[in-house]
Amino acid sequence: MSYPPPSGGWQDPAWSGQQSTPPADPTLPVSGQPIPTQPTGGDPYAPTNPYAGAPGDPYAGLKHASGQPAPDPYAAAGYPPPAYPGYGYAPQRTNSMAIVALVLSLVGIASCITAPIGAILGHVAQKQIRQTGEGGEGMAKAAIIVGWILTGLLVLLIAFYVVVIIFAIASEGGSSSSSF
Repeated sequence: MSYPPPSGGWQDPAWSGQQSTPPADPTLPVSGQPIPTQPTGGDPYAPTNPYAGAPGDPYAGLKHASGQPAPDPYAAAGYPPPAYPGYGYAPQRTNSMAIVALVLSLVGIASCITAPIGAILGHVAQKQIRQTGEGGEGMAKAAIIVGWILTGLLVLLIAFYVVVIIFAIASEGGSSSSSF
């Protein structure tokens, strides 16, 4: 089935017939009116502050040295630019005391004496991390948990040995007095 050729200045790309009139030039005015010129002032689409200059506005007269208005003090801060182009953001520095605390707490499994030292260093590392904003909070927390658990087990082990020694002395002393 064939369709009639399109009318007007529009040409159907699928239609192979001849066009009756040449296409209209889009740069020419449509009706004898002159082409409007572009505005030469400021950007008409620039964001404006509806509250600028309002009575009681404490920020109305604030301007930077460049003449630009002061930034909104309540605006959310953007992300900082990447420190390593192409690789995203710089890796966060890990607190070295948190690493030492975790190592000492884990070595406490074998030696039992370094576990409380690791737990105490873990507390110190957490305080440093809160002050400096460094990484390693998880390591410090793990050092505290492992260190105090191992310290508690060490205290229980020492208490068990003391009870066994006292029981052995009591049972030894009772049997030796009856033999005389």
